[in-house]
Amino acid sequence: MGMQLGGHIPDEHEDSGYRPMAEINITPFVDVMLVLLIIFMVAAPLLIQGVPVDLPSTSAAKLSQTKKPMVVTLNGEGNLYIRDEQVGREAFVQRLQQIRAAEGDTVVYVRADRKVAYGDVMEVLGRVGDSGYARVSLLSKPSPHAAAAASAKPAAGAAPVGN
Repeated sequence: MGMQLGGHIPDEHEDSGYRPMAEINITPFVDVMLVLLIIFMVAAPLLIQGVPVDLPSTSAAKLSQTKKPMVVTLNGEGNLYIRDEQVGREAFVQRLQQIRAAEGDTVVYVRADRKVAYGDVMEVLGRVGDSGYARVSLLSKPSPHAAAAASAKPAAGAAPVGN
């Protein structure tokens, strides 16, 4: 037993009157976006301002930052440099400890020539750690192939050229 509401049953030659809608209804999308815009417009000033505080004045000097980055270099001949100063292997750890005591803890950047053996680089890294520095970073230069590939990529949003 079936039941039909709202009219007669069309036969196969008669058009049913149903037409698919070919438009996208963006009204709900626009409504949601406007509500979000209002929420962010109200919340943004509250996030930026924070709590108002009347700060006191002081005669203390600003904390000094490290003037030069801490760069340790191991050149192709096996010579060690701290910044631009050549240091012997026996005095290396002691000199790093002196600089750390004078300037404070910072990141140590280690550079090594590509001809230097991996074991020598690891020895330098170990000695930097022995001197008390906990943050060590290795430096390298970008590959010419990577630079060429990066420049060959189309910009974001650019349309590909072709048929």
